[in-house]
Amino acid sequence: MVTTKTVMNFVYILLIIFTFTVSPAISTAPESCDSGSENPCINKAKALPLKIIAIVAIFTTSLIGVMTPLFSGYISFLRPDGNGFMIVKCFSSGIILGTGFMHVLPHAFEMLSSECLSDDPWHKFPFAGFVAMLSGLVTLAIDSVTTSLYTVKNVVRPVVVDEYGIDQEKAIHCVGHNHSHGHGVLLSPTKDDGPSDPQLLRYRIIAMVLELGILFHSVVIGLSLGASNDACTIKGLIIALCFHHMFEGAGLGGCILLADFTNVKKFLMAFLFAGTTPCGILLGVASSSIYRDNSPTALITIGLLNACSAGMLIYMALVDLLATEFMGSMLQGSIKLQIKCFAAALLGCTVMSVVAKWG
Repeated sequence: MVTTKTVMNFVYILLIIFTFTVSPAISTAPESCDSGSENPCINKAKALPLKIIAIVAIFTTSLIGVMTPLFSGYISFLRPDGNGFMIVKCFSSGIILGTGFMHVLPHAFEMLSSECLSDDPWHKFPFAGFVAMLSGLVTLAIDSVTTSLYTVKNVVRPVVVDEYGIDQEKAIHCVGHNHSHGHGVLLSPTKDDGPSDPQLLRYRIIAMVLELGILFHSVVIGLSLGASNDACTIKGLIIALCFHHMFEGAGLGGCILLADFTNVKKFLMAFLFAGTTPCGILLGVASSSIYRDNSPTALITIGLLNACSAGMLIYMALVDLLATEFMGSMLQGSIKLQIKCFAAALLGCTVMSVVAKWG
C-alpha cells in the first residue's frame, strides 16, 4: 500500500543520496580557473560576519514566508474555500514556476557551460536541459504511479450484508439512506491507514516532492554562499536571497497547508525548509579552505543538481499546481476569477524575475 509514510521514506532516501553526491564537489580548481586572487573584495575576515548575518536573516525570512500560509485559517479573507485563498495559491504557484525558470535552471546552464569544464562533452551537449527534462519525467512517473497504486488499493469493493444487518450501519453510511434487511451486496470502501481522499494523497505527494526540489536548490545556494569570501557579492546576495526564500516559502507553505498534515509534520517541514540554506552556509564556511566553486567537480555536481531541481519545480508548478487549479470546477465556473488567478500567477513569476535581475 502506498501511503504518505512510504513517499516520505522515499524522499529521505533521496536526501541521503544527495548528501553523498555533494561531497565530491569539495575539490580544488585548476590554475587556469582560479577566480582572481587580486580581487579587492576577497576578504575572509569581512566575509565571515556577513555570512553570520545571512544565516539569521535567511532563516527568519524563510520561516516567515513558509509559516504565513499555515496560519491563514485565522484570516477570513484566506478561507480555504474562498476566492481569496485560490488567488493566493495561484500567486504561490507563480513563485514556484518563476523559481524554476528564472533562478534554478539558468544557474544549471551557467555552471554546466563554464569555461572551466572540458569542451568534450560539456560544451557539445545541453546537459542542463536534458537533466531537467528527465527530472520532470521522473517526477511525473512518481506522481502517476503513486496515485495509481493508491487508487487500485482503495477501489470500492463489495461487502456482503447478512439478514441481521451486521454491516448495515456501515453500508448505509456509504450508500445513503437506503435500507436493506435481506441478503445482498452493498458497496463499501476498503480500510486504509493513509488518507481516505485520493486528492488529499496527491496534495501530500505534491508537498513532499516540491520540498525535495526546493531543498536541493537551497543546499546548493547555502554551500556556494558559505564558501565564498567575496564580501561585495555576499552583501547583495543577502537581500536577494531573503526575498527569494520568503516568497518561495509562501509557495511551499500553501502546498503544505493543502496537504493537511499533522501539526508536527507541518512545522517539521517548515523548519526543514527554513534551516536548509543556513545549514548549507555553515557547511560552506567549514569547507571554504578546500571548496572551490569553479572546480570542474563542483560545477558538474551542483550544475546537475540544479538542473534536477529545476525540472521538479517546473513540473510541479505547471502540472500539479497551476493546471490542476485552472482546470478545476471553481475556476472553470468563473471567468472573472480565472482572470484574477492568472494575474496572480503572472505576478508571482514577475516577482521572482525581478529578484533574479536584482540578485
